[in-house]
Formats: sequence, structure tokens, C-alpha cells
Amino acid sequence: MSHKLRTRFWQVLGNAFLLFAVFLTVMPYIYMVTSSFKPGSELFSIPVRIFPESLYLGNYELLLRETDFVRWFLNSVFVSAARTALSIVISIMAGYAFAKFAFRFKGVLFVLVIAMLTLPIYVLIVPLYTMMITFGWTDTYIALILPVAAQAIGVFLARQYLLSIPDEMLDAARIDGAGEWTVFWRIILPLSKPVIAVLGILFFTTTWNDFVWPLVVLTESRMFTVSLGLPTLLGPYSQEYGAILAGSFLSTLPIAAVFLVMQRRFVEAITAGAIKG
Repeated sequence: MSHKLRTRFWQVLGNAFLLFAVFLTVMPYIYMVTSSFKPGSELFSIPVRIFPESLYLGNYELLLRETDFVRWFLNSVFVSAARTALSIVISIMAGYAFAKFAFRFKGVLFVLVIAMLTLPIYVLIVPLYTMMITFGWTDTYIALILPVAAQAIGVFLARQYLLSIPDEMLDAARIDGAGEWTVFWRIILPLSKPVIAVLGILFFTTTWNDFVWPLVVLTESRMFTVSLGLPTLLGPYSQEYGAILAGSFLSTLPIAAVFLVMQRRFVEAITAGAIKG
């Protein structure tokens, strides 16, 4: 076998493996979507059918009319958007300070930030919950947003990215009379679009899928998020699998929308930077 044929063979084999991996990744999602349009009798039918025999909307009617899914969905949208925006601002400001300013104990503080990356949320649950009880913030949006708004991974990523911005650009703005806030809002933030897009995807996805922290601080059903509310449809005396699948499908749409929007801005920012360079 010639070198060209061997190269072609490995390319075809590699593409086949990638297609198989994509199939394994996408198939559970496709099955979830199609099963949300099946009645209960088809969900457990043998042999298993991927697509429903007919379009059944009863699962969505049950989900939207007889549960608090709409409220859970709106709670998730508000909490995810608010926490993401606050986390991005905190991350960029802290990363800017670590990247462009000299102050006492800067190295020690940054090491502490890095050390926070090693701590799982389960280590912090007890002290954070105690604080929420002390402040009377349980069953509130503040408890879902504020305690976990400052993320060490965000500070680290922002700091690493902002190190690439030339100091001469910031010094020139200061010489022209710009204050530190002007430098931050007019120069740092516009140049930080790529890392903001990355942080937006990371924080929004993490917040939307968060289950443990809402489970700890929430007791009222009206305050539940989607990730916490959907499991309540599965109990010892009622198993609404179809409604759960329908809710799971609907809950993936905001994440997909945020990813597509942020991905486009991420690519635009990189392309614009390359053209200017």
C-alpha cells in the first residue's frame, strides 16, 4: 500500500471514529427530544422506538398547565443572567487589578485565588448556608446570586487574558487625562470581549445547571429553578417521565442560545483583533 493510500485510509478511519463519537454524544439528546412527544405507553415500549408514532403534546400541556415550570424557568433565566453578569464584572475587575497594578501582597493574594480552585462547593456549603441563615436570605434571589458570584476561575482567566494587553496603551490613555474608571470601561472592557464570551458561556451554563446550592437554600416551590423543580415531578406516587423529558428539552434552549450568541461574539472579537494586528 502506497503512502498516499495509507494516509487516505487513516483519514477515513479517523473521520469514521469522529462521526461515531458525535453519534454517541448526540443520540441521548435526540432520544430525549423525541420521547418528549410520546405518550406514557410508548416511553416504555419494547422494542425501543426512537421516533414517536404520532405527535403527542400532552407532556407539554401537563408541564405548562399543571406545574410551576414557567415560574421555575423564569427563575432560572433571572438568576443565571444576574449571576453571570455580576461574575463577569467581578472577574474582569479583579483580573485587571492582578494583571496591571502593583500592590502589597499581590502574589500572596493571587496564590490564594488559585488555591480556591481546589476547593469543591461541598466544602463551602456549611459556612455559606450559615451566613444565609444569619442574614435571613434563604428562599431569596440574593441567596442564589450573591454568595457564588465571585469565581476564582473567572479571576484567573481574566487575569491571564489581560496580561496580553500592552501597558503602553493604558499609559497613553492616562496621559491624555483618562481616569482609571475611564480606562477600565473604555479600553479594558472592549478589548476583553473574547474572555467575556468565554466567561459568559462558563458562568451561565454552570448557574443554569446548578442543583446543589439551590437545594440547600430553597424550600419554597415558587423559588425553585428548573434544575431543582423538574426532579419534583418524579415521586413515589407520581412519575411524570414525559413531562420531565419535555422540561429537560425546553431547559436546554437558553444554554444553546447563549452559546451561539457568545460564540459569534468570541469569533468576531478574535477576527477584529487579527485584522487590526
